Amino acid sequence: MSGPSSYNPQTGIEKWIDARLPLPRLMYDSFVSYPVPRNLNYTYTFGGILSVMLIAQILTGVVLAMHYTANAEMAFASTEHIMRNVNYGWLLRYMHGVGGSMFFLAVYIHLFRGLYYGSYKDPREILWILGVIIFLLMMATAFMGYVLPWGQMSFWAATVITSLFSAIPLIGDSVVTWLWGGFAVDDPTLNRFFSLHYLLPFMIFGVVVLHVWALHMTGQTNPTGVEVKSGQDTVPFTPYATIKDTFAMVVFFVVFAYFVFYQPNYLGHPDNYIEADPLVTPAHIVPEWYFLPYYAILRAVPSKLGGVVLMFGSILVLFLLPWLDTSKVKSAVYRPLYRQFFWILVAVCIVLGWLGSKPPEGGYVWAARFATAWYFFHFLILLPLLGLFETPTPRPASITESVLGEDGDTHPDAGAETQPAGAAASPQSKG
Repeated sequence: MSGPSSYNPQTGIEKWIDARLPLPRLMYDSFVSYPVPRNLNYTYTFGGILSVMLIAQILTGVVLAMHYTANAEMAFASTEHIMRNVNYGWLLRYMHGVGGSMFFLAVYIHLFRGLYYGSYKDPREILWILGVIIFLLMMATAFMGYVLPWGQMSFWAATVITSLFSAIPLIGDSVVTWLWGGFAVDDPTLNRFFSLHYLLPFMIFGVVVLHVWALHMTGQTNPTGVEVKSGQDTVPFTPYATIKDTFAMVVFFVVFAYFVFYQPNYLGHPDNYIEADPLVTPAHIVPEWYFLPYYAILRAVPSKLGGVVLMFGSILVLFLLPWLDTSKVKSAVYRPLYRQFFWILVAVCIVLGWLGSKPPEGGYVWAARFATAWYFFHFLILLPLLGLFETPTPRPASITESVLGEDGDTHPDAGAETQPAGAAASPQSKG
């Protein structure tokens, strides 16, 4: 927690506003004086990057919605109209489309950073759960947005994925009929998906506000996993964290701009530039790249219901993670065995993504089964056992010690930039 507010309004207008709606005080306490651990590295900048990306996606999406026609007969043509006739429509669409991919790239880095540094552990369980809810809402939003261009891959991906709900006992067929708005993917389906795709980002924004609120209540974790013990362990958010976040955002948006201007269709599928035809099935139906690991899990078992259960279970298991990991040590820096298994998990997830892009036949299916089994083994068996048998390495007594060392020299394993000692001891850093 940041402690008592240090905001001091100077002018009469500031005092008048502060007495009636203390929004400037809230902004100052949250983004200027808010104390953050002094040893944060660049993996912690992706939270800010995601906030900016969310705003960019909402703004470009609102403008695109002004020109899009949610009608099965006109959707594909309206998409072409945006690209060819709307002023800078091509830029808006590429920013929105590539932005979705970059959004998921940043989310996956943010997620694996949380797994590595134990950001889900006491007292941050609710913070983690809110993050997983955001992830689920993002996946729903992205899937529905993928359908809107009404190309071949959009149409058939919608048909295949929504048909999976029919595997749910008793209510499955009714759920599919409701999703479709009839008995096939058609105009009512497109209208439903467009409405939800427009609505869900604002729901995501609301949950993000709760996520940030929970973060400020519990305080930010750090690479050592040691909680803040004194004012010397922290530095003010501005300028230390803002400078680091700004630099990371510049680098991230350079990559983003490269894809927007030079490779806008690199992550897409060529079949999606053919108008949807219910009578012609693509040779190989695949979702967007960020869904490929879950698509591989879905196809790993011959049972339709089993595949659906495993696919949703691979996400739902993340909700249980704070209680599955029995170790009292947060950071993988001091957990030698867990650190090795963490990187194996990263490799397994990458392999699952690659397998999701391959046809479900031969060795690909067996490889997907093995990778799926390992994914669940990691969370359901390995994590509980590691907490009981793993011997962690000695941890520093404080964040300051991890950065400077006991004798005041730079610690060789700090893993982050060292801030000037004077800055860390300044009155502002005590929040």
